[in-house]
Order: sequence, then structure tokens, then C-alpha cells
Amino acid sequence: MGTQTQTQSTTLLVIGGGPGGYVAAIRAAQLGIATTLVEGEALGGTCLNVGCIPSKALIHAAEEFHKVRHYAASGAAGSALGIHVSTPRLDLAQTVRWKDGIVKRLTGGVAALLKKHGVTVLRGWARIVDGKSVEVRSADAAAAPVRIACEHLLLATGSEAVALPTLPFGGMVVDATEALSPASLPQRLVVVGAGYIGLELGTVYRKLGAEVAVVEALDRALPAYDEELTKPVVAALRKLGVQLHLGCTVQGMNAAGDAVSVRDAQGRQTELAADRVLVAVGRRPRSAGWGLESLHLDMNGRALRIDDQCRTSMRKVWAIGDLTGEPMLAHRAMAQGEMVAEIIAGKTRHFAPAAVPAVCFTDPEIVVVGHTPASAAQAGLDAIDAHFPFAANGRAMTLEGGEGFVRVVARRDNHLVVGWQAVGRAVSELSTAFSHSIEMGARLEDAAGTIHAHPTLGEAVQEAALRALGHALHV
Repeated sequence: MGTQTQTQSTTLLVIGGGPGGYVAAIRAAQLGIATTLVEGEALGGTCLNVGCIPSKALIHAAEEFHKVRHYAASGAAGSALGIHVSTPRLDLAQTVRWKDGIVKRLTGGVAALLKKHGVTVLRGWARIVDGKSVEVRSADAAAAPVRIACEHLLLATGSEAVALPTLPFGGMVVDATEALSPASLPQRLVVVGAGYIGLELGTVYRKLGAEVAVVEALDRALPAYDEELTKPVVAALRKLGVQLHLGCTVQGMNAAGDAVSVRDAQGRQTELAADRVLVAVGRRPRSAGWGLESLHLDMNGRALRIDDQCRTSMRKVWAIGDLTGEPMLAHRAMAQGEMVAEIIAGKTRHFAPAAVPAVCFTDPEIVVVGHTPASAAQAGLDAIDAHFPFAANGRAMTLEGGEGFVRVVARRDNHLVVGWQAVGRAVSELSTAFSHSIEMGARLEDAAGTIHAHPTLGEAVQEAALRALGHALHV
């Protein structure tokens, strides 16, 4: 068995098969560009395998189990809906198998699409040789490395979980990846970090039956969102029985290894009993360990600096997605990947979206698209804003989801809509309407004058616009 390096060549070489990388590869191949994609783990990246998709599957499973437990706890009287249920039981292994089945179908679909369009997929780990060539080693140590020469190099290596020096990963301390495939349910889970990942997964474990405590160094949960939006989420967490320890820092495990030591803002130290600890304090660009530093590209900290066409500081070396920093969102990476493929094919494109939607899949959900009232003021815009509460929306009431609201932000002078936010049951599905209205330059009169189907949550979009214009009909 020889280990002599094989050589190949391609027009576009993509490192990373996540949402950004695989979309770029598919679009490039559609446009007739010879494309090779290198992926060391599973196609679909973090998002499909250990992020967006499996977390939403477990969020759904946990909600269904929580509902049944609630009905069972209603006893002989039954629930307000008249539903009677005997004692429910959770088969966690089956839940995880169901989640894995969804992931497998989606990643299999990505593989099929890449094959259909003629993309060459190499399973292995890439190391940059220079701006025009990469060496790929497969998991099989006996296999010869492959050196690939390319005209264009697209870097799409994504991001990785940030570790805490006081709570290194290993044993009972896990990251989101391990939390999404539990072999057992902990009795007591401590979540470090009250951002969207920590609260989404903390809610899942609480609904599945674990005792959950969340520790956050800042003085409020979901600090990236404004407090008006997070208030219904915090109220729901407390109602669920999730303990929130805000303004507290983690010192590490106690000597016995069965509790997390926590210090509050006054310096008082307490211990939170735990048999599993989820560290979810953020993610950082995966920019180390594969030779990126050899290119001496311009950086923003650990993130690659790019222009509005996703070009790096080296000619014909491109970067997209989490590697380029915030916002670390799969749909941003997809849009960037598609654009890069089209620029390489000779089209004129720039990445200048009017807004990039962000969704937090807590219970209730949060959606933010464009400016909030505070960010509009910071940008120097003279803006007006208005809310419509879901308590006045018939569809929300039938879904037992009367908490929350839709908020619109618009310029005062010409009523151009510059932002939408919502918090409530299933509001993630409103993100499309929000994004469309901002991207297409809608004004309050456009949203208010569009007939919305009744009864739907979307009526709150129309009503918020009507209220901003001073003539709401249902509140």
C-alpha cells in the first residue's frame, strides 16, 4: 500500500459541507463550474446534523410529551380542552431514533443533490497548502492523501462551541452536540448560558422531565434580544419550573463533582446540584487547525474579514457563513454561498440583504427582522412603532397561545417599514412575511391594506401596521 499523494484539479474547491458550502457547490455545478466539495464529517454540517434540525425535532417531541403530561396531571376533571390521558411514558431511545431519522433523510437528500449536479465530494480533512491547493486526508490512515489544485477556493468551515476553562467538556459536562443525542435523561441539568441555544435545550430537558437550572453571567436571559420580547419567554420558563440564576458566574464543579459552584454579583457562592452540565456560552469561527493561518488573510479576531461579495484579502479565495463571524445563521451562509457561485460564474452580485431574520425557538418563539425601536434610534432614524397583542387574535386563542405580540417599526416620514418583531406561539412562521415586506420596500399602508386570511396569526401583522397608522380594528 503506497501513500504517495494523488493529485486532482478543479475550478472551485469548497472546504466544508454545511448549509453554506453545499449550497455553493450545488449552485456552482448548476452554472457549469467544475466543483469539488471536501467534508470531514457529515454533509449538512452542524445545522443538519447537530444543530438547527435535530434541536427543532427534540423541541417538538418535548412539547408533545409535555402536553400529554399536562393532560394526565389534570386528573379526573380533565384539561380545559376536555382531554383525558392516563400516565404517559417516554421512550427516550425511540425519540432520539426518530430525530436521527429526520437528520438522515435530510443529509441523504443533500448527498443526492450534490451527486445529481455532478459535484465531486471528498470525505476527509482539508489542510491548506496555499491559495491554490489543498491537501485532503481521509479517516483511513492507510489511504493516500489527495492534493487538489483549484482556481477558486471557498472556505466554509463553520463554527464550534466555545468551552469554559472552569468547565472543560468531558464526562458530565457536554456541549449542544452531546445534549441532542442523550442516552439517558439527567435528573438535574445545569445549563451555563441563557442565550438561544441554552434556553432552547434547557426547555427541551425540562419538558422531558428533568430539573433544569440556567446560569447566566449577564443580568437577563436572551441578552441579544430586547427585554420587551424576552419577558414572555422568561415568564414561561418560570412557569415551567426552570430556575434562572442571572448575573451569576460559574466557578467550576465542586470537589465532590456533583454540583456546579456559582457566584452571584454580590460575591456569594452557592452550589447547584447536577448530574449533567450543558455549556452553551456561544460559538466561534472554526478558523484553526487546518492551515488557514498560512494564507495570512485579513481577520476580525478569529473570523475571516470579507467584503460584500464574500471575497477575502486574497484574490479568488472566498469565505462564507460562521467562519466570517456574526450573524452565525444557516440561512445567511446559504445566501452567501449561492451568491459566490454566481459571481464565479460571471454574474454581478453583492451581499446586501435589507434584513436577515433571526429566530429563537424557545416557548414562546421570538422573531427579529430588521430594526427594533432601539436600533432604529441608534441608527438615527426617526421611527414609529406599534404592537398588536396575540391576546386579541382569534387564531392564537384557539392555539392556547394568547401571550406575546407582533411589533412593527417604520420611518415616521414615509412609513417605510424597517423592522418587525414578534414573540408568541409559532411566530417563526411569520418571519417570511416580515422579511418579504422589508426586502420589497413595503410601507405601513401596504401591510395594512393587504387582505390577510382569517383566522391566522398573520392577521396580527396587518393589525400592527393598522395600529401604527392610528386605526387598529381589533384592539
